[in-house]
Amino acid sequence: MEKLEVYQFDCLDDNFGVLVHDPEIGITASIDAPDEDAINAALAQKGWTLSHILVTHHHFDHVDGIQPLKAKWGAIVVANADDARRIPGIDIGVKPGDYFSFGLHKVDFINAPGHTIGHLILHFCDDGLLFTGDTLFSLGCGRMFEGSADEMWQSMQAIKALPGETMIWCGHEYTKANADFAATIETDNEQLQQRIGEVSSLRAAGKPTLPVSLASEMATNPFLRADKASVKTALGMADASDVETFAEIRKRKDNF
Repeated sequence: MEKLEVYQFDCLDDNFGVLVHDPEIGITASIDAPDEDAINAALAQKGWTLSHILVTHHHFDHVDGIQPLKAKWGAIVVANADDARRIPGIDIGVKPGDYFSFGLHKVDFINAPGHTIGHLILHFCDDGLLFTGDTLFSLGCGRMFEGSADEMWQSMQAIKALPGETMIWCGHEYTKANADFAATIETDNEQLQQRIGEVSSLRAAGKPTLPVSLASEMATNPFLRADKASVKTALGMADASDVETFAEIRKRKDNF
């Protein structure tokens, strides 16, 4: 089985577009559909044909391109069946925990409520690829528009359960702003300081900060570290529960 190719590019103001290509079979999936023009340009640049659109959640900057892309390519839209009223053009409705075969590659649709109730993250199990939409960002996480802190923390736990070498792609380039905030939480975290330096260098060079390994995020992302004694102590919450600590970090980020 040949290795999947992943091509990441800018969409809209700060979205990422991502294409996943199986060179063995010649199929290509778009992870979400932020903007059909950017996705079509990326497909033309790579010489690929769009066969699938795999959707994380219903927000407009992730689904607006679905219908025109489907009309142009006949692409198969795979998304949360429970969110069919908010995601257009679904051909295959999946449930959290379902597996989908992208050619010979298995995709696990992991339940990740919090940012939205119906949010799914896409784990290409055998390939070590994770597409987190707006649930997890590098050094950050999504705002809780529909879910609770408990639900969002459980989504963080689902991500943390995956292998550390898993490579993460997110829906937006928010890393620099997230880094500025993360630095206020764990001032003594040396790995975080190293990551902040990497992020500054990448952005200064006009390069994306993604993908990033899960191991790196678990060592540096405060939203994945709400269960750590060092984080609780830094917040003055040594006796707080993990969910309470997570909620406080999210509150502080909302007001940062």
